[in-house]
Amino acid sequence: MRWRQQGAERWPGWAAWALAIGLFMALWLYCADLFPWAADYPKSLRIPAARWITAVTKWLLNDATFGVFTFSEFTRFIAALLDVPYRFVLSLISTGFLRGEGSQAVQILPPLSWVAVIGCGAILGQRAGGRRLAALVVGCLAFVLVFGQWQSAMVTLASILVAVPLGVAGGLLMGILAFRHPWFERAIRPVLDLMQTIPVFAYLVPILILFGFGPTAAVVATLIYAMPPMTRITELALRRVPSELIDLGHMVGCTRRQMMWRVMVPASKDALMVGVNQVIMLSLNMVIIASMIGAGGLGFDVLAALRRLDFGAGLEAGFAIVALAVALDRLSQAFAHLRPEPLAGGGIAARHPYLLSGLALILAAGLAGLAVPALQSWPEAFELSTGTFWSRVVEWINVNFFDTIEAVKNAVLLNLLVPFKRFLGGLPWAGVTALLAFAGWRLGGWRLGALIAGLAFLIAATGQWEKATITVYLCGISTVFAMLIGVPIGILAAERDGVWTPVRVVIDTLQTLPSFVYLMPAVMLFRVGDFTAMIAVVAYAVVPAVRYTVLGLKGVDPRLIEAGRAMGCTRGQILRRIKLRLALPEILLGLNQTVMFALSMLVITALVGTRDLGQEVYIALTKADPGRGLVAGLAVAFIAIITDRLISASARAARARLGLGMT
Repeated sequence: MRWRQQGAERWPGWAAWALAIGLFMALWLYCADLFPWAADYPKSLRIPAARWITAVTKWLLNDATFGVFTFSEFTRFIAALLDVPYRFVLSLISTGFLRGEGSQAVQILPPLSWVAVIGCGAILGQRAGGRRLAALVVGCLAFVLVFGQWQSAMVTLASILVAVPLGVAGGLLMGILAFRHPWFERAIRPVLDLMQTIPVFAYLVPILILFGFGPTAAVVATLIYAMPPMTRITELALRRVPSELIDLGHMVGCTRRQMMWRVMVPASKDALMVGVNQVIMLSLNMVIIASMIGAGGLGFDVLAALRRLDFGAGLEAGFAIVALAVALDRLSQAFAHLRPEPLAGGGIAARHPYLLSGLALILAAGLAGLAVPALQSWPEAFELSTGTFWSRVVEWINVNFFDTIEAVKNAVLLNLLVPFKRFLGGLPWAGVTALLAFAGWRLGGWRLGALIAGLAFLIAATGQWEKATITVYLCGISTVFAMLIGVPIGILAAERDGVWTPVRVVIDTLQTLPSFVYLMPAVMLFRVGDFTAMIAVVAYAVVPAVRYTVLGLKGVDPRLIEAGRAMGCTRGQILRRIKLRLALPEILLGLNQTVMFALSMLVITALVGTRDLGQEVYIALTKADPGRGLVAGLAVAFIAIITDRLISASARAARARLGLGMT
């Protein structure tokens, strides 16, 4: 009786899906004859969005004015303002302070020596997390130094030290405004979605046109990419401040400003530091793309190595970025959990011992560097390199396993990639749009259905449907493989404590390695094409599949596991019937993030011959066509938003079915 009742409750949903799929199949089979416009969007009705965007960009550059000054002068003024702190930090840690320009420049004061930089890193580590963190920071910086990446790393670090404070401050202020004014939050939500999902390549051209070529344009691009997480986390953290603290602030007579800066922001410190950490990580992810518009540093080294297919040199520069990322990540996390020490009595030395130690170290290292040049700049004779070794490893694999690699590549291409690509390419845009809208309506109501329908329609109406299907095909196949690899690894790591530690080290490294680094071995082993792109995307996107699976399984209530054991369940039954079911929402969120990682990587794989939206964005960058690039970038963003909304709605539905509440 109970089974029949449940079936009756579920039947209307299944019936609706069956009807929707039946209508879709009918449209697919007969649209070419009855409704040709439903199969291929008519060219005469396309929206000329690319031409409009290009015209607006030219108008902003040539004609837009605020009366006293033009828009172009305003953007160049912003670039000049950003250039001041960047040049100061760059002079301090990399080039030294110079007099004159170009080849006529004369160094009047040397930069901080490697001894001073590593020593200051050790002092920060000791202050934030003790000896272990100090040793980790020293180890990371020493790795960069010994392997000959110091100068490039300092150029990269200069960009990070400028971009991160600006990104944190801008994201904090926008988050506070979104918290205080609901209309502002509603207005910036879609903007933040687009900032996080539009490929960076797409807005490099407008940034170059408006801000010029150079490091400051790279800082602007980094801010656009890295600021949204700080804004979202700030708003969320402020909304989660306990009401008791707010009531206490009102009771003691706090003004609105005091309530924000002395009560709510300090109470949200832990969450806000998570946002700071995200800004740091995303800024480091940008270093290679930023090098395309003049940032230089480690990103330029990786990009140059990719162009000449020098895997060893690119891997070493990539590992240097990883070392910087690990040091900055651990420092930011440690400062997030650091509790303020009570002010000591006595003089300034007792109150600020770490600051004075750092200044003393800088002065002593500077004087020592004048006497012993090796203490100022690490001698090239002492530098190490494993680049040749890694290049020979790839060469050995090519020589000994070429036939096997080609056989696997051709088998996957002919039996999986090409058929799936043709299948998606043959689907009618109108039917796919309607089916996606129906899925949105079933999962999240009419608003979600309307949003998805509108975004899918815009992809077709702007002429991007064919390339979008190729993007979806590559992203879909790569996501499936990433989940098939990542979920079992996540289950193993969650079930066996000894496995999680090495797995965490590996996925942390994979997450911080620049995405371009994945392309070099893939190209050297598999040549160019869709299979190469898929391999690179899977390697890049497998991390969230592992991480969220572990998060979900480790978050299962231990009382439920004990109840299962008391009922006589085996270990496998507890995993299948309790843990995996309760971890399903987190695994779905991992699927969501895997898709986002895959989409971001697909734009970069345009460099290895894919014919999707990523290539369209890259072509627009090479031709300096802002309209073409932004339209293709918006199409990628729309795919990301559709996927995100559908999977998020599925995760909410799964949590509701399991009685886990809403998060």
